[in-house]
Parts: sequence; structure tokens; C-alpha cells
Amino acid sequence: TLPPAADPPHRAAPGPDATQRAHMLDLAVAGDPRLRVDRRELERPGPSWTVDTLELLRGELGPDAPLALLLGEDCSRPLPAWGEWPRLPALAHLIVAGRPSGEAGVALPEALAAEAAGRWTTDPALLGARPAGCLYALRQPLRGESAPAVPGAIAGRDPACGEQVPAAVAAWIDGRGLYRPG
Repeated sequence: TLPPAADPPHRAAPGPDATQRAHMLDLAVAGDPRLRVDRRELERPGPSWTVDTLELLRGELGPDAPLALLLGEDCSRPLPAWGEWPRLPALAHLIVAGRPSGEAGVALPEALAAEAAGRWTTDPALLGARPAGCLYALRQPLRGESAPAVPGAIAGRDPACGEQVPAAVAAWIDGRGLYRPG
């Protein structure tokens, strides 16, 4: 389930509106029956807080079902600006996907590092055995660019942007002139 944020209250809007971002996700996951775009955050009035979405999912799945939130390491750094962020580990496991920078470990802000103490696991089986509470550093061959870097590549008409997003998404973005200056 991929729930795109409506209007993230902790940072500036990313450019395209939430409906456009959800449509880009629809295009990206088309043909993969394992993935679906969940529009609950777009339909809910008010600020889009991850903790609210996880509470809804936890209510649907029940208290014992494993639930995980995957976020890039670059998104984990500003986590203390998210609404009620200390409650996230009680609702879901946090999987932090690192970038191929060669650095060992996950660099977290002090407040988040203190909250994460004692929660890290290197055993992915624990994520399926427990409902929530673990932090797991995902180390696999990931792409080097972060989500914020992709719009910059598109705006600069970097030819590599066609490799950073699925072809259908790139064509849709280009056809609407999204992420282009002025």
C-alpha cells in the first residue's frame, strides 16, 4: 500500500499537488498486483500526518499484525518535525533505506537517535514476527538519487531522469510540464 501525503505540514509542498502525485504513483505501479495506491490521506481533511495514517492502518489490521513504514534515510533525518513522531514505533516498524554513499550506519538527529536506542535490529525476521517497534536499516543496491533530487533532474532536463522514473511517469510529467521552472 502506497499512501502519498496530501499536504505535508512539516515541509514545503513538493510541486505537483497531491492528486497529481497519486496519479504518478498509479502509473509507476501499473501492472504490479502487489502494489496499490492508497488515497486515504488525500481524502482526509486537514494536515497529512503519517501518525494518523498508521493509526488507521493499525485499526484495520489489528494490534498483532506486522506493519512497517519504509522511508529513505534522507527522509528520516527531518522525522522529529513530523507530528507526534515518537508514537510511530508503537504503530509500525521503521525501515530506513540508506543511499549507496559508502557510509556505515544510519545518521539520525539526536532526538531521533535517542528514541531509536535499543530498537535497532539486524534480523529482518523480527519485522514479520512482531507488530511494531523495531528499526531496521535496509542495505541493498538502491538507486543513488533521493526523491528531492528527481524534480531537479527533471527541471534541468537531465537525460538521466528517464532512468530515475518509469517511462510512463516521465512521459506524463513531461506532457504537463511539471517540475519545470517558471
